[in-house]
Amino acid sequence: MMRKKSISASKASLVLFLCQMISALEVPLDSKLLEELSQPPTITQQSPKDYIVDPRENIVIQCEAKGKPPPSFSWTRNGTHFDIDKDAQVTMKPNSGTLVINIMNGGKAEAYEGVYQCTARNERGAAISNNIVIRPSRSPLWTKEKLEPNQVREGDSLVLHCRPPVGLPPPIIFWMDNAFQRLPQSERVSQGLNGDLYFSNVQPEDTREDYICYARFNHTQTIQQKQPISVKVFSMDSLNDTIAANLSDTDIYGAKPVTERQPVLLTPTGSTSTKVELRGNVLLLECIAAGLPTPVIRWIKEGGELPANRTFFENFKKTLKIIDVSEADSGNYKCIARNILGSAHHVISVTVKAAPYWITAPRNLVLSPGEDGTLICRANGNPKPNISWLANGVPIAIAPEDPSRKVDGDTIIFSHVQERSSAVYQCNASNEYGYLLANAFVNVLAEPPRILTSANKLYQVISDSPALLDCAYFGSPKPEIEWFKGVKGSILRGNEYIFHDNGTLEIPVAQKDSTGTYTCVARNELGKIQNEVQLEVKDPTMIIKQPEYKVVQRYGQVSFECIIKHDSTLLPAVIWLKDNDELPDDERFLVGKDNLTIMNVTDRDDGTYTCIVNTTLDSVSASAVLTVVAAPPTPAIIYARPNPPFDLELTGQLERSVELSWIPGDENNSPITNFVIEYEDGLHEPGVWHYQTEVPGTQTTVQLKLSPYVNYSFRVIAVNEIGRSQPSEPSEQYLTKSANPDENPSNVQGIGSEPDNLVITWESLKGFQSNGPGLQYKVSWRQKDVDDEWTSVIVANVSKYIVSGTPTFVPYEIKVQALNDLGYAPEPSEVIGHSGEDLPMVAPGNVQVHVVNSTLAKVHWDPVPLKTVRGHLQGYKVYYWKVQSLSRRSRRHVEKKILTFRGNKTFGMLPGLEPYSSYKLNVRVVNGKGEGPASPDKVFKTPEGVPSSPSFLKITNPTLDSLTLEWGSPTHPNGVLTSYILKFQPINNTHELGPLVEIRIPANESSLILKNLNYSTRYKFYFNAQTSVGSGSQITEEAVTIMDEAGILRPAVGAGKVQPLYPRIRNVTTAAAETYANISWEYEGPDHANFYVEYGVAGSKEDWKKEIVNGSRSFFVLKGLTPGTAYKVRVGAEGLSGFRSSEDVFETGPAMASRQVDIATQGWFIGLMCAVALLILILLIVCFIRRNKGGKYPVKEKEDAHADPEIQPMKEDDGTFGEYRSLESDAEDHKPLKKGSRTPSDRTVKKEDSDDSLVDYGEGVNGQFNEDGSFIGQYSGKKEKEPAEGNESSEAPSPVNAMNSFV
Repeated sequence: MMRKKSISASKASLVLFLCQMISALEVPLDSKLLEELSQPPTITQQSPKDYIVDPRENIVIQCEAKGKPPPSFSWTRNGTHFDIDKDAQVTMKPNSGTLVINIMNGGKAEAYEGVYQCTARNERGAAISNNIVIRPSRSPLWTKEKLEPNQVREGDSLVLHCRPPVGLPPPIIFWMDNAFQRLPQSERVSQGLNGDLYFSNVQPEDTREDYICYARFNHTQTIQQKQPISVKVFSMDSLNDTIAANLSDTDIYGAKPVTERQPVLLTPTGSTSTKVELRGNVLLLECIAAGLPTPVIRWIKEGGELPANRTFFENFKKTLKIIDVSEADSGNYKCIARNILGSAHHVISVTVKAAPYWITAPRNLVLSPGEDGTLICRANGNPKPNISWLANGVPIAIAPEDPSRKVDGDTIIFSHVQERSSAVYQCNASNEYGYLLANAFVNVLAEPPRILTSANKLYQVISDSPALLDCAYFGSPKPEIEWFKGVKGSILRGNEYIFHDNGTLEIPVAQKDSTGTYTCVARNELGKIQNEVQLEVKDPTMIIKQPEYKVVQRYGQVSFECIIKHDSTLLPAVIWLKDNDELPDDERFLVGKDNLTIMNVTDRDDGTYTCIVNTTLDSVSASAVLTVVAAPPTPAIIYARPNPPFDLELTGQLERSVELSWIPGDENNSPITNFVIEYEDGLHEPGVWHYQTEVPGTQTTVQLKLSPYVNYSFRVIAVNEIGRSQPSEPSEQYLTKSANPDENPSNVQGIGSEPDNLVITWESLKGFQSNGPGLQYKVSWRQKDVDDEWTSVIVANVSKYIVSGTPTFVPYEIKVQALNDLGYAPEPSEVIGHSGEDLPMVAPGNVQVHVVNSTLAKVHWDPVPLKTVRGHLQGYKVYYWKVQSLSRRSRRHVEKKILTFRGNKTFGMLPGLEPYSSYKLNVRVVNGKGEGPASPDKVFKTPEGVPSSPSFLKITNPTLDSLTLEWGSPTHPNGVLTSYILKFQPINNTHELGPLVEIRIPANESSLILKNLNYSTRYKFYFNAQTSVGSGSQITEEAVTIMDEAGILRPAVGAGKVQPLYPRIRNVTTAAAETYANISWEYEGPDHANFYVEYGVAGSKEDWKKEIVNGSRSFFVLKGLTPGTAYKVRVGAEGLSGFRSSEDVFETGPAMASRQVDIATQGWFIGLMCAVALLILILLIVCFIRRNKGGKYPVKEKEDAHADPEIQPMKEDDGTFGEYRSLESDAEDHKPLKKGSRTPSDRTVKKEDSDDSLVDYGEGVNGQFNEDGSFIGQYSGKKEKEPAEGNESSEAPSPVNAMNSFV
């Protein structure tokens, strides 16, 4: 005995150890891993054990399995091999074990009755299905029988027998009349579980000839009808009249009047009976009694209580229903029938048996060669089930011998397994009430470690919070996991780390120094692998200045501060809330970077304001209260809320209305705008006041509508512009009478929570809506589109009822009716609900992919049959992911993308694809329960596209005539690169572009030296890559070749990218006269430079003289120079140290004074002056003579003859002609020539000769007007001279012309 205990203890230790080991070797649900690992078959779908089929439709026996390699399928029928190839009516679906037996094309369902079993087999084992019993449904006709009329005395009991034909499955029984109307049932008349119609006592109104029993067979959708039964009830008055007519006065008196009788049970008979039910089923016990008055049924359990939440009463409490029974429900149940004359009872002894059920079902076992393990199969039942084992579908006693295997009752022990030990084992637990069959495989794998977490995955956490670094792995034997920090760090140990069984490293409190690279290493005896992940620890987000409590006067301004501090790498988002809701959509609320400002505050702005700061990793908040107060009132008038009304009085009390009156309180200088009436229901919600109505401020009475069964009290609140008054004192109480409910529950819904139930929910009536005590609900349902009767149950004042045992996802008609102790509410409207959904059964088929272009694809699929959706079709999900880039041939972490297409769509577009890549996708149907199985993966490839821009373009090593270009290949080549295209062009000082040069460069080059460039020239470069599809986006750069100029620093060779140049001044030119010189130059550089001119005598050692140039002009006039002297000159810019132009040398002209002759002493000049004087004298004499003659001159002709646009008008101030300055005077002032008169209308400037010192008119302006207003004075012609255009001149350069060029 002691040895047995020791053995058992050792077995228990071994089992515990192996269970721990088994759980460690569970295969992760990684699709890529599952595709690569070999696996024995697993049955995934099969038909039910007891499969009743419609004999008019094809028979489909399901058998689906998975495995690696994919399994093959075979069937047995009645224990022998079923050769489907020899039966033309039987086919097997491709890549499946599902059988389709063709009945609709001539086959007979009866010929295929039997027990079927499916086997799925591959090289690693064989799995088997349950024994599937196929039986066609039957709906036999009613046997003909001669029915005698039932003549019964009033008050007697009566049973109308139905005796329906035996069908498969059993039919549903109901009673109707010839008009196909349901026969009314009550506590007196009801249908028993066997279908018979029971009358506890008959009444005259029960007389009719059309009591018809119907049997409905659901599988075949047929209804069979029994012959009508006639019932005639004789009342005692009519029976006495008949007896009196046939008997003399000396005979016995007539029949006795209707007498009351104590209850007698019609069913079950006797005082006791027995009932056996199976665990998990529904227990139905029935008692129907005869008696007058009609007996009332009550149920008790002897020695115990009826189970709560599982007990229901049906058929007017004649049926006791207990759902989900267990062994604890065994016992004696007593039904008691009672009326005023007495009672009768019956005891039913209930025994609950149990078909086998699992305690521990065997689980799949994954082992490494040489390891140990166990399969455990434990089941219970009543009686205790027998456990038997099979290996690959063969009883283990006759299966091939395996030295690593040992069977010990309900356990198989494996020791030192090898790869040939892989197999599928079946455990069969059976007793007289049923059996259980479970497949569990033993899969012996030898696999080196694999890490399933993506490489270089980045984890970000907030400081002082936990950090979880994943290292999902698999291997056989189970790998050991170690963690390291840094490239050459030591193994992590200690209390600051937690190492989880799934490989995850947890840092309970991450600090800033926890940031870094962590390496996970997985190793077993077959190899080692490692993976690196990155951890970044961020500073927490904090509100360093929180909003504070504020009190502000109405119409004022208030501001709340919310200054935050956050990690520089996190982008915070600040949200303001008012009373935990969004801010009002009002322009008065101004949200700044660190504050919230409210302008023109009103009373509505009163409340709590919250500042919430969110980042991608954390969130903080702070709140403050704003109180708005009235501005200080003027002493003259005080405005306040009104005083409460008083003296409330109720009059005119009716069942549904009452009149309320009151006296208003003081309005406090602000007129009362309205009164608010509230009520309290002292019966249902004492102390809670509800809004009733409101009336204008001029009204002091109101007629109020009331509800039944409410104990009303009323109060009144006055309202003015300032606010609401305190409530008035409550009125007297008024209790209204009870009544039937006026309304039914709202929002009735039927939605299943499980595949086999229907959850009916509704919104319960409020307390005063009940209209009376004893509020309950009558819940009714029936399957839609099926000729089924309503099933009803009355429940307490709850809001949910669960109907169990429903088919999966079928429509139901539902209604919920309110009732109380006084009666029912009006008939409720029906709503449509559905029983619970289950996951879709099949995957979409015929998945096709059409590649539209390099970034877009269109996917098509066939819709799944709606009956396989098993729920509300919500749409389809397309899972797609990039497998690899075809240009780089490098795999990366698979990131699946999901697109959902709503409704019954059969196609969709996949945007955002990467060109020149290989993709996979699958499609799944989605209902309210979840996703169905995935379609087989579909592989497609995207064509080449244009590449992205080169990753960089650097220009280095600038020289006088060359630049070196270096570049990086595009980050996304999107195909095979064919070449690079380089374009460049020079840029001049005004940013104008020169001619464009294009160069094609082989794709394998990464640098280029451009030669033969112009020195000191800026170039702009455009660079892009090409594939066979076309050119990608370009990258641009600018660079300058080195200049060979004095005073300009050259960038050092190899200094990287060319640095910006200093400004420069070039092309300094001079135009010199005797005592002045005009200096001009060209400037390149920043705007708004301040120039200066330095000059000195050439060859002298004296210091340079400096003149400041006014503004940013590019010319200057040096004055006060010595004639005939050589000068040196240079130009510089203020603020630029050491920056000036190169020197230029010029020479002033010789002095003119030594060569001038006094013209007044010349003889020719004296003679000329005399001749002029004589001529003037003659002209004066002639003018005098003609004036005396009074002659008129043709002024108009003179004007036309002298109409010249160059004629200068007179000055407006003194009437004289414009004066001219002489050349000599201008030269002395060193100023250009300038005419004092106005310029011509065409805005051209006319140059005049230096000796033109006379006016253009021959006579003065002192002419007179004659009698007719004509002008007497005579015009003289202006000198004819060709004007020069603009400021240009064809004359040779001279100091004067040079000066004129600056005007």
